Amino acid sequence: MRLSVIVPVYNMAAEGKLNTCMDSLVNQTIGDYEIIAVNDASTDNSLEILRDYEQRYPQKVRVITYSENKRQGGAKNEGLKAASGQWIGFIDSDDWVTSDYYEKLLKKAAETGADMVGCDYCLVREHIPPAECMASPESFGKVVRNNGSDQTGRLDAEKHKRLFLRPGSMVIKIFKASVIRENGLCFPERIFYEDNCAGSVWSLYFSHFEKVEEPLYFYYQHALSTVHSITEEKCRDRMKAMMILYEECGKRGFLEAYYQELEYRFAELYYVVTLFSYMQGVKKPKLSFVRELREGVEEKFPEFRENAYYRRYTGEEEQRLIALQKQSDRKFYRQYRLKLWVRRMKKKLRRQA
Repeated sequence: MRLSVIVPVYNMAAEGKLNTCMDSLVNQTIGDYEIIAVNDASTDNSLEILRDYEQRYPQKVRVITYSENKRQGGAKNEGLKAASGQWIGFIDSDDWVTSDYYEKLLKKAAETGADMVGCDYCLVREHIPPAECMASPESFGKVVRNNGSDQTGRLDAEKHKRLFLRPGSMVIKIFKASVIRENGLCFPERIFYEDNCAGSVWSLYFSHFEKVEEPLYFYYQHALSTVHSITEEKCRDRMKAMMILYEECGKRGFLEAYYQELEYRFAELYYVVTLFSYMQGVKKPKLSFVRELREGVEEKFPEFRENAYYRRYTGEEEQRLIALQKQSDRKFYRQYRLKLWVRRMKKKLRRQA
């Protein structure tokens, strides 16, 4: 089998989301591939939709189902166990791809000898029949360039460091299956943000990364998606993902060689991103949770504010507020809540003007 495409599915039946995804996959222009759709204990009729595709496309579609929700990481792991392809791809079940998506990525791999190949993607706010997206993908949404030229080609130590810091999305890549199997690569289970951990760890095992410089993947944005709805549970899952990343780097012998990169990646996602998204996105943020975030990052990386990446990539305002929290969690909490209140009042006044 040339390619296995793994599709984790949880409650995606509404509005034709799952159908749009599956239609784009069953109509790929390559031969000799399989679609492994993993029903992650859906409570809607997603499983019935998948069974219909399995019946209509028995040579392409294979459905795996179970009764306990394992989140996307667990579903992907189940798909990896079943996959027989020489290459592995992943796709979120509310997204879709152009019909020549996998043909172009596999062609690039064959031409270059790469063991990981990616592309760019479009951010879209409505589901469009995949066939309509072929002529001009960028006309349907904002094109996002994923991974830069300084991360592609033969991967030396410096490029591996850049990929560890900014691995980019895993769903817009294909991976050589032998690398995955030989190194026991998998995903954290039962948490959101599993790619925050897996993307960095996986990137260190591939030796040649190439890109197709086209937006071939359509990433559906909606108000209830993981990245747009903030809860304490999701914040804690990002924290767990970073703790797993720290543990994986220790077990796999990466702590010393990639210490600076790990320190910044951990501080950025465990603490900085989580802190400000929590304060902005949760109606009644808890001071105790804000304190827990600070104490957690300082326990692993007490000197993270001296990290060169932190100084370079973290905004000046964020650095100032984080320095304030270092002095007093309560002062930070009060000042940032006041800052948000002032911002809301200004918006309200502008609307009334």
